Amino acid sequence: MRVLVIGGCGFIGSHVVDCLRQAGVEVRVLDRRPEAFRAPLPGVDYVLGDFADTAQVFEALAGMDAVVHLASTTVPATSNLDPVADISGNLIPLVRLLGVMRSAGVRRMIYLSSGGTVHGVPQTDPVSESHPLNPISSYGIVKIAIENYLFMEQALHGLQPVVLRASNPYGPRQGHTGIQGLIGTHLWRLARKEQIEVWGDGSVVRDFLHVKDLAALCLRALQADITGIFNAGSGEGASVAEVVDKICATVGGDVTPLYKPGRNFDVPRVVLDVTKAEAELGWQRQIPLDVGLAETWAWVQAQTQV
Repeated sequence: MRVLVIGGCGFIGSHVVDCLRQAGVEVRVLDRRPEAFRAPLPGVDYVLGDFADTAQVFEALAGMDAVVHLASTTVPATSNLDPVADISGNLIPLVRLLGVMRSAGVRRMIYLSSGGTVHGVPQTDPVSESHPLNPISSYGIVKIAIENYLFMEQALHGLQPVVLRASNPYGPRQGHTGIQGLIGTHLWRLARKEQIEVWGDGSVVRDFLHVKDLAALCLRALQADITGIFNAGSGEGASVAEVVDKICATVGGDVTPLYKPGRNFDVPRVVLDVTKAEAELGWQRQIPLDVGLAETWAWVQAQTQV
């Protein structure tokens, strides 16, 4: 199998590339810039460019059997600041990508959607794939629109899409900009001897999934003769306060956060029901939060010493 990974130099993408290569998949990466934390991998065909560039995407698709689409120009915290940019940066390029894939004869796509923002405030706990979609951020609205275009393309032109609605991935190679990723942001700040910040009172509950487990699910989705929507999470919730406590235990010492006002797009609790992925894709989470935190902290410490 030959796979184009769009966004393959990013945090999640780099782990997906690792997982695919370990499975013997031939990988080509399309991304705007090289990986931030390691040199280019031997045997991987890197194409530096923008997936909004139709001609470049067409060239990158040559000889490929499938696409794993992980790229996004926004995060939930930034999308509402400029919804037009969210649409123009993510939805429009995706619609163009589907046309290019059709022309190139590539009919398989794994798309990374969002397991929290597409639902808005959950009405059930845990949240299944059939939960109503009531997003309160442009990020979630655009993700839903993209999902709908994928399944329209399936109905009209035979695309074989798998949508993975991911929870909150964390792990090595997560950046330190503080824009997204609670665990990564906290660990980087602590490594730099800075105070961590908590939005709200710490009661917000999220579902944290190690990035290697998410990458393994991407591989399962590629290999399976199946289409549809699957949640990608741990199936367990941890509050922000609980995560801070676990980080204290991991780094050794007291951590006193700076509490800031809550944000109106942060829903109180999101935990994903992952029984569908377990049953239909034969996938299970392998890395508990405590183990994943220790691994991520060791990696962050190694980076700060470089």
